[in-house]
Amino acid sequence: MYDFHTHTFLSDGSLSPIELIRRAYMHGYKAIGITDHVNPGNLEFVIKALVKDCKMASSRWNILAIPGVEITHVPPSDLGLVAKTARQLGARLINVHGETIVEPVEEGTNLAAIQCGSVDILAHPGLVSKKEAEQAASAGVFLELSAKSGHSLTNGHVAKLATSTNALLLLDSDTHEPDDLLTPASAYNIAKGAGLSDSQIHTMLSINPHRLLKQLGYAD
Repeated sequence: MYDFHTHTFLSDGSLSPIELIRRAYMHGYKAIGITDHVNPGNLEFVIKALVKDCKMASSRWNILAIPGVEITHVPPSDLGLVAKTARQLGARLINVHGETIVEPVEEGTNLAAIQCGSVDILAHPGLVSKKEAEQAASAGVFLELSAKSGHSLTNGHVAKLATSTNALLLLDSDTHEPDDLLTPASAYNIAKGAGLSDSQIHTMLSINPHRLLKQLGYAD
C-alpha cells in the first residue's frame, strides 16, 4: 500500500503526523506522504514540523514517511513560486489541490501546476482537459484518482483521459480521519469503479508508486 496524499491536524485532519504514520504502518503501508494544506502564510511552519516527525517515524518503523504539502487555493500565477519555496524548505513531495468540481478552485490551477516544473501530483483534477492530461504526461506530473467523497465524482473522467494520453495515475486516500485510510480491497474497488482494467489497476497501485518514489529521489 502506498498513499501520497494525507492530512493531519497541522491543517484540517484529526490526527498528529506521528499517529497518522503509525496507523498507516499498522495498515501495512510501505510509504505515506503527509501533505497538509499550505499557502504562503503557513508554509514554513507545516514543513518544519513534518520534516521532524517523518524523519523520526521512518527511522523507527518499517515505513517511508514523506514530508510534503498540498498547495491549496493559491492563485495560479503564484503556484510556481510557492512550490519552489516548499521544496527549498524541505518538502520532498509537492501536491497541488486541483480543480475539483466541488470546491471553488480558480480556473487555470491545473495547467499552472503542470507547467511550473516543481509539482509531483495534481490532486483530484476534476474535469481535467485533454491538453492538460497530455502536458502532465510530458512533464511527469501524476494525475490523481481520489477516494475522498466529492473529489471522487470525476475519477472516471480522469482515468479515461489519463489512459488515452499516457498520463501517469495514482490513487490516494486524501485521508483526514483514521477511517479514511485505504485497504487493498477498497483501493481495488475504487479503481475498478473508475473504469480501469486489472492490468491498469496493477500499474497504478503497484508500479506507479515506485516511479514516483524514484522521481522523488528515494531508493527503490
